[in-house]
Amino acid sequence: MHWVVLLFGDDVIDVEILGIKADRYTRGHRFHHPEPIYLGEPAAYLPILESKGYVLANYSVRREAVRAQVLEQAEKLGGQAVIDDDLLDEVSALVEWPVAISGRFDEAFLEVPSEALISSMQDHQKYFPVVDNDGKLMAHFITVANLASKDPQQIKAGNERVIRPRLADAAFFWNQDRKQTLEQRTDGLRSMVYQKKLGSLYDKQLRVAKLAATIAGQIDGNATHAKRAALLCKCDLLTNMVYEFPELQGIMGRYYAGHDGEPDAVATAIEEHYRPRFAGDDLPDSREGQALAIADRLDSLVGIFAIGQQPSGVKDPFALRRAALGLVRLCIEQELDVDLEVLLKAAAANFDKALDAVSATGAVFNYVMDRLRAYYQDTGIQADLIDAVLATRPTRLLDFDRRVRACQVFRQLPEAQSLAAANKRIANILKKTDQPIPNQVDSSRLVDAAERKLAGQLEQLSTTAVPLMDAGDYTPALKQLADLRENVDAFFNQVMVMVEDDKLRANRLALLQRLSKLFLRVADLSRLQG
Repeated sequence: MHWVVLLFGDDVIDVEILGIKADRYTRGHRFHHPEPIYLGEPAAYLPILESKGYVLANYSVRREAVRAQVLEQAEKLGGQAVIDDDLLDEVSALVEWPVAISGRFDEAFLEVPSEALISSMQDHQKYFPVVDNDGKLMAHFITVANLASKDPQQIKAGNERVIRPRLADAAFFWNQDRKQTLEQRTDGLRSMVYQKKLGSLYDKQLRVAKLAATIAGQIDGNATHAKRAALLCKCDLLTNMVYEFPELQGIMGRYYAGHDGEPDAVATAIEEHYRPRFAGDDLPDSREGQALAIADRLDSLVGIFAIGQQPSGVKDPFALRRAALGLVRLCIEQELDVDLEVLLKAAAANFDKALDAVSATGAVFNYVMDRLRAYYQDTGIQADLIDAVLATRPTRLLDFDRRVRACQVFRQLPEAQSLAAANKRIANILKKTDQPIPNQVDSSRLVDAAERKLAGQLEQLSTTAVPLMDAGDYTPALKQLADLRENVDAFFNQVMVMVEDDKLRANRLALLQRLSKLFLRVADLSRLQG
């Protein structure tokens, strides 16, 4: 602490903080204006520091100045700046008077994968890389100095000297790592513990390989390539490049696999299986990458749940929440129609029988389904719609999404509120009865006109709406069921369900049960809140 300014209006607050007495004098940039600057009023603070003190005190203004200058420098170079938001935040917090300066490096370094060079520039030097209009890395960088130098060429030359050994390190790692294939590194994973009770990363790769092949076969992928990618997917963790730049895991695996002569589908899947790494991240595009991404997450979820270390409160050391959300996104957004329950059992079968991983699959299933609430929270889909579909326990996430979307459309129909209320009433009636309910409606016992009309319409809809539901076309199916409102309302207005005649009462309960089951093929509408 060097000085304290504390003003209330025009007055200085008479106080001492950390041994320093407050006054109305601040300081500017330590090189451009180290002398005291008089502040007559608080409103003068920002403008006088900028105009006289060479300090952009407002962080947002300073951040925008950094961004604009970096973009301008890149444009002068004929390229585009790669601006990572975190790096932009960091650089903006390191400078008071930003001045962007461009530099260049030896084009020979461009033979190294661009991701490695970019990581080196961003992580070590806080430089902004530059790419051409095709996204190819250029032999240029942009740094942000903290002063307006009288000789910016000296700053440029100094940064060009500094960047060379950094890029030379990346080139060294690249050349050294390629002397050993990914497959040759496999045994090294035996000594890398994934989790004490679940074994090493080598053991995990073997489990994931079996599951990835199974999933690939279900989603029209190449099972052989998916299995091969799984057997190599963690090997780049043993390379110098990934040790130095952990964020390149998977990316370097793709490069090394390509260098080793592995099929393109294998190399691509190795990189893609980490996606999505964070919220909003891209998803795997290839079927093999999708299969491997799902298998890796399922193995983690089942294994960690099986040893009783599932997330609790804010504790989630194995990032299972992220894994579950990634699983949800993969199945829904990439339209992968796989059965979660079946895959969980397949994943559990790969663990040691003594672990009894099968017993954990139910908890994992519920955990993944609960992540759907977080997935949908920003999409405008209400919680009661999710609850309505959850009540029917669909085991395919893509099918779950189709049901939710259909219910969202149904809710907007004029018949929706009345039918939701009717479903609540039916649920209450069926819940309270102790009488066995027949599986079939006896048409000979339909004595009231209203119940005959309802039964006839149900029979008709069973031939049109049910096939749509079986095909996953829930929206048109629910629109057809909306036509039931008039006859359902008439039934409840004109027909007494709980009559004294046991057979008549049982038949009417069977009719209501059939109606309820028809809606339950999509969702439990009784859970809608209006």
